[in-house]
Amino acid sequence: MFVRIETTQDPATLRFLPGRSVLGSGLIAFDGAEAAEERSPLAARLFAVVGVRAVALGPDFVAVTRDDAGDWQRMKPALLGVIMEHFLTNQPALLPEDGIAETPDHDPADAGVVAEIEAALEARLRPVLATGDGAIALRRYRDGVAELELSSGVPGMPRFALETRIANTLRHLVPAVSEARFVAPRRAPPPALDRDDAEVAAILDLVETRINPAIAGHGGHVALIGVKEHVAYIRLEGGCQGCGMAEATLKGGIEVAIRRAVPSIRAVLDATDHARGTRPYFAPDQQGTSPL
Repeated sequence: MFVRIETTQDPATLRFLPGRSVLGSGLIAFDGAEAAEERSPLAARLFAVVGVRAVALGPDFVAVTRDDAGDWQRMKPALLGVIMEHFLTNQPALLPEDGIAETPDHDPADAGVVAEIEAALEARLRPVLATGDGAIALRRYRDGVAELELSSGVPGMPRFALETRIANTLRHLVPAVSEARFVAPRRAPPPALDRDDAEVAAILDLVETRINPAIAGHGGHVALIGVKEHVAYIRLEGGCQGCGMAEATLKGGIEVAIRRAVPSIRAVLDATDHARGTRPYFAPDQQGTSPL
């Protein structure tokens, strides 16, 4: 298993990308070990590493923030060890509210086939998907059908072609698999929108006065749907939903504008179901110029 490490604008924070789904979508942050122990086995173990001040789990990454005395040279090997062991043993990154771990739906009698599928994903498919920050996870195996959660993709490869390639590869490597189906990533529910909150008010003003007028020419519209722990959740609508330039518009325009106007915001996450976009300005496999 290969875990990629990315730096961030904050030198005290690193992102670890395990090459597979962490939450599927959304983001949850923990500022201490006590809160992590109640919701996330992974975050709780990371807090056991000396120097860890905060942990955030995202769609396909784990972000770790060190304290003032933390030393990345010493901490990185320990953090990598925790993350790799966690995902290789298929433990849940997050517990649901009732405290019962959400686990893949497999018949115990199929344990051997499930192990073959996981080995195939790890050896042949995840390295390819990692080139586009993609991730894949087995959610269910029953009667020869493998249900897979696929997030992101491979640059230059349409989604349909990628799914076909994955299905053919998996059937070839694991003869017990007769069909591969792709299911939507699990989405963490966005927080409620509190219009009396200062961050919410500032972002709403920015969205309505600057961002939406800028993307209106492409038939696009941005809706702020929540702010939690200094993370803004937005939904892209109209021509932006399913658009091939949606990610560029978000990362290169919307997020930059929001974080400049509201410095306390540390991340902007897209909660859009892009698969349901019916009139994208650019098709998903096309390239264009972001309107922002």
